[in-house]
Amino acid sequence: MFDRLPELPADSLLGLISMFRDDTNPKKVDLGVGVYRDEAGHTAIMKAVQKAQQMHLDQEDSKTYIGPVGVPGFVEGIKGLVLGNDSATIKDNRIAAIQTPGGCGALRVGSEFLKRLNSDFTVWVSDPTWANHIPLIRSAGLTIKTYPYFDTSTGAVNFDAMDEQLAKLGPNDVVLLHGCCHNPTGADLSFDHWKTITERALETGFIPYVDIAYQGLGDGLEEDVAGVRYLSERVPEMVIATSCSKNFGLYRERTGCLLIQTESAQTAKAIQTQIQDVARANYSMSPAYGGFLVDIVLHNEALNREWKEELDAMATRVKSLRHGLLEQIKAQGVSQNFDFITEQKGMFSYLGISKEQVTQLRNDFSIYMADSSRINVAGLNTQCLEYVAQALKKVCG
Repeated sequence: MFDRLPELPADSLLGLISMFRDDTNPKKVDLGVGVYRDEAGHTAIMKAVQKAQQMHLDQEDSKTYIGPVGVPGFVEGIKGLVLGNDSATIKDNRIAAIQTPGGCGALRVGSEFLKRLNSDFTVWVSDPTWANHIPLIRSAGLTIKTYPYFDTSTGAVNFDAMDEQLAKLGPNDVVLLHGCCHNPTGADLSFDHWKTITERALETGFIPYVDIAYQGLGDGLEEDVAGVRYLSERVPEMVIATSCSKNFGLYRERTGCLLIQTESAQTAKAIQTQIQDVARANYSMSPAYGGFLVDIVLHNEALNREWKEELDAMATRVKSLRHGLLEQIKAQGVSQNFDFITEQKGMFSYLGISKEQVTQLRNDFSIYMADSSRINVAGLNTQCLEYVAQALKKVCG
């Protein structure tokens, strides 16, 4: 019976890993997989996290289950990190929350929760969006449609078109929003955009579903969620999926959190049982290790300060690489306008070149990126900026 299923093609982005590894060109550049890399191309463990690991090792005396909610200090810490420690929704106990296996786990549990709530929900995602959003949400049994988002001619958000679509939605709709550092485009919503989205949600009744995977890697920990907090302060209900892969460097620890904002503390109690039941049916209980580390970093004053300094340095480096790449592109006299690179935020940018040009960059120059022309800016370093710009000149003219 098993032979009824065909072999599936390899994931195109993950396939770049193998191609890059096997490439013998000493000048090869990996701009594909979305992980932060330092100047040496290494994804190092953050110093604050290293210290938290030792502290945890010294105090851990059991490997028993931690319960369906996850690490309590982690969950409470993430609530404050995202919504602010002075958040009225937190103080009013209107948030149901659980630790999840990464941001993917949060998105999947959140989607299954929404399916239980209303099997007729349509989830609207940005065009484009992170590639795994669609299979994660669709596998929960929800219908997916897209709303206009990215203007390829300007490299910015086409908010007029987006707002026009949002105004047509209603209570049977869920709108997936990137909290900051939009993946894959790097084109972010402005604070004024968030205000308009909030007005639309209140007018039409759609439910906001916010994915926050890069808090702190854009303009700052507080600045990156200013729009999300504005939304939370005004709408009665929303869903938030968060990840600690990027801002804590916990890629392999699969550390995420799902927050469900409700209208009342009583409703939050009921929803807490629902999301725990969804998790129980999927993976029973979340892996605890990453949660323990984040709990320590968020609540140890010295480590918290060190972590924030490290994260700020990472964000500053990415911004510097954006400016450095644009300077080299202009120095090489590339005809295509890439000014948007320095306006976009976070780790990713859409170069806006064709699939054929992407292939040429890979075949002729060993520069690897997604076929969509999405690049991981953090995959660059100061030594390769000129080489990448020269390759773009050859390909784009």
